[in-house]
Amino acid sequence: MRTKKGNQLHSKGNKLPFFENAKEARECYAREIGTALRSEIAATGRSAKDIMRWTRASERAVKGWISGKRGPSGEHLIPLMACSDAVFAAVLKVTGRERSSRGRQVAEVRRLLGEVVRALDEIDR
Repeated sequence: MRTKKGNQLHSKGNKLPFFENAKEARECYAREIGTALRSEIAATGRSAKDIMRWTRASERAVKGWISGKRGPSGEHLIPLMACSDAVFAAVLKVTGRERSSRGRQVAEVRRLLGEVVRALDEIDR
């Protein structure tokens, strides 16, 4: 196989070894994001237009994410994670870091409980 300038490419295989499972990973990522977005829409009554506003992505792209056929790129994933707890949790799940999310939730609940205890102490005085 020759390139445009005549340089020879290696003819035995055209995939790098660390990309063997890239298609499966891409499909899993898109499926998890789609599931998260559908649950977010069902739970909060949001729409594709809300997601479009968050990410400044096209309607076609957002519908692809919701259906689970495609996943958002980095520039769209960041605002999506910032606006959607379900997507944030899905990304942590895909990366195998979902326990760190629970740790943050526990810390937040502890902080809120501390505030409640202080408020009750103020009332009791």
